[in-house]
Amino acid sequence: MKRIVFLVAVTLFFLLVLTPLARGQQDQTATFTVRSSEVVTGVVIISGQMTTTAGKRTSVELQCNKGMLMCTVPQPGTYVLVRLPKNRGPYECANVDLYAEGADPETSEEIGEYCLIQK
Repeated sequence: MKRIVFLVAVTLFFLLVLTPLARGQQDQTATFTVRSSEVVTGVVIISGQMTTTAGKRTSVELQCNKGMLMCTVPQPGTYVLVRLPKNRGPYECANVDLYAEGADPETSEEIGEYCLIQK
């Protein structure tokens, strides 16, 4: 009987908590086109354009500290950008993960983790 109660509780947790989080992540997905990148005093600065699923385009910068584990300098091109939930990630700003073009963020390894700065 205890196992059944436990299994029901775990199932409800997944349905009520994790499913909305996954849907929320889909809403936070955009296409990011890297125009240029440079390293200035240990900070990687990536300039580009973010295009939301609704088609809105915004010029943005991604920044990370060169010494951080997931801080990479991506080549110019198109990537998938996923905005992380508030208070997630290593930086005190809107944190984002960058994935290869066409990658599924649910199953793919991210290229890097950055601070999103909208211009």
